[in-house]
Amino acid sequence: MNRPSIWIDADGVPAPCKEIIYKASHRTKTPVIVVANRYQQTPRFNWIRFQLVSGGLDVADDFIAENCQSGDLVITSDIPLAARVIEAGGVVVRFRGEELDAANVAQRLQVRDLMDELRGSGVNTGGPPPFGPKDKQRFAGALDRWLARNKTQL
Repeated sequence: MNRPSIWIDADGVPAPCKEIIYKASHRTKTPVIVVANRYQQTPRFNWIRFQLVSGGLDVADDFIAENCQSGDLVITSDIPLAARVIEAGGVVVRFRGEELDAANVAQRLQVRDLMDELRGSGVNTGGPPPFGPKDKQRFAGALDRWLARNKTQL
């Protein structure tokens, strides 16, 4: 079996999340693939790879969904991408540390669609709160749990 990898949907990831992933990857030698439609600075380790994709709607998401393997971890806040990854057997953690799975991703998709409809009709739904220390802590905890579950394969 191939070693599980961590995929980063990097166009919108907070810098503290990337730092946490890079440190964990260095410690465990876990492969990381950073996918974005603009250049991203990454550490120069053999197990961290940057994949530049062309600009356009969902190009990075499509690349991740088409290339991640069952058991891989995908870091994203994109709910439609999360649903595709989970359907393919992957694991998803959002930037604020929320773990998505088959049991909760459908509900998140419904909420996302409702919010899109509200915004489309002119309702100001606001945005997410700023990324803070508690978010960073929850994210690090979720990443550590995934690494612990996959330790025998690393």
